[in-house]
Amino acid sequence: MKVNIPPIKSQGIKTKLVPWLKHLVPVDFDGVWIEPFMGTGVVAFNLAPQQAVLCDTNPHLINFYNAISEGEIIPEVVRHFLNNEGAKLLEKGESYYYEVRARFNHEHKPLDFLFLNRAGFNGMIRFNKKGEFNIPFCRKPQRFAQAYVTKIVNQVDYVAKLFKRKDFVFKCQDFKETIKAGTEEDIIYCDPPYIDRHVDYYNGWNKEHEEVLFHALSQSPSRFILSTWHHNDYRENEYINTFWNKFNILTREHFYHVGAREKNRNPMIEAFVTNYDVSLYEFDEPKTQEK
Repeated sequence: MKVNIPPIKSQGIKTKLVPWLKHLVPVDFDGVWIEPFMGTGVVAFNLAPQQAVLCDTNPHLINFYNAISEGEIIPEVVRHFLNNEGAKLLEKGESYYYEVRARFNHEHKPLDFLFLNRAGFNGMIRFNKKGEFNIPFCRKPQRFAQAYVTKIVNQVDYVAKLFKRKDFVFKCQDFKETIKAGTEEDIIYCDPPYIDRHVDYYNGWNKEHEEVLFHALSQSPSRFILSTWHHNDYRENEYINTFWNKFNILTREHFYHVGAREKNRNPMIEAFVTNYDVSLYEFDEPKTQEK
């Protein structure tokens, strides 16, 4: 399948995993697609049916997509903004990136968030304990070349048209509240921070969070799909056995290109955990390549 890439980048983006996930969704599913950890939105934007409730505790992600959904951010505005800001970055260099970062941390404007996401180091999204974006510059003053700007504009155009066709709701709220809203007609797709690997989730993530998530999904009437990591060449995810081994677990190898640490940029066995029988669904190797 052709996977449409969202305008926001992130560590662990699920682009390559979308075709695998597609085979876990019943072809006749017409309930609400619910995501407590929306992230970039790549899964929902490719797999969700007509209705979706997409949530995250990072208000800047939600504000960005709400601005597109409400028509405040349109492709032409994005092109104009990135061309102007890119020209300033090319002229002033690294200092201008930090000028925009300071401006964003004060004003929290969605277009500044997009700029920082695309000009920050390695496509990372990270905030300090004060809630301030603190990713350093990617050291590429020429970052916003015309072809790159056009690519981002096309991605914004795709999601803007998608939001007009479908009933997508974006909310900034805790994952427990999101999961509670699910009914037996719905599917909850959970892509929480990978415990012991990602430490840049907006509000942090640890064993206690993983346990709360386990209980919330166990008690939900909805079908769910959970993405997590199973093992890599260095270690295993001990929480698979601690929490998730009573459910169905499928594994596939995945390579993460984005990450601050070299040891986290390697092949990993990805796990999909479900509370419903997926044996009837075709699960072929995808042919897409993650960019």
